[in-house]
Amino acid sequence: MSGVNYVTKETLEQMRDELNALKTKGRAEIARAISEAREKGDLKENAEYDAAKEAQGLHEAKIATLENAIATARIVEADTIDTSKVSILCKVTITNVANKKTVTYQLVSETEADLKAGKISVTSPIGKGLLGKQVGEVADVQAPNGHIKFKIDNISV
Repeated sequence: MSGVNYVTKETLEQMRDELNALKTKGRAEIARAISEAREKGDLKENAEYDAAKEAQGLHEAKIATLENAIATARIVEADTIDTSKVSILCKVTITNVANKKTVTYQLVSETEADLKAGKISVTSPIGKGLLGKQVGEVADVQAPNGHIKFKIDNISV
């Protein structure tokens, strides 16, 4: 992950809490698993030891990814968002021109994206297509299943 990672203050706090938990409790649990596997004998033929070491590698990779996300994070405050055009943290109500289906999404960073909660990433095809558009404009989005046109109905915070 490179570049700036725009997040809310709450999300940054959640990321820091998760990182702290990974570095303390998570590392302690993995060290305990490695220690237990080591006690079971020959390390050359010890599948439990190999699995614990692999888990340690994945855990450290997750820590590194989270540290990078925190290092590149920039906090965006809701009161500084310009709602005259679609930007990060805006809630956008859009209508699919083809089937007249209306939906509201909030544009967020990749780390905050959660489609079930109505949060889509600004780097997703729909997010990219909506960025910079104003109310009344039609966004032509190149999605994996073809072109989709969305009319911007409303922009709010």
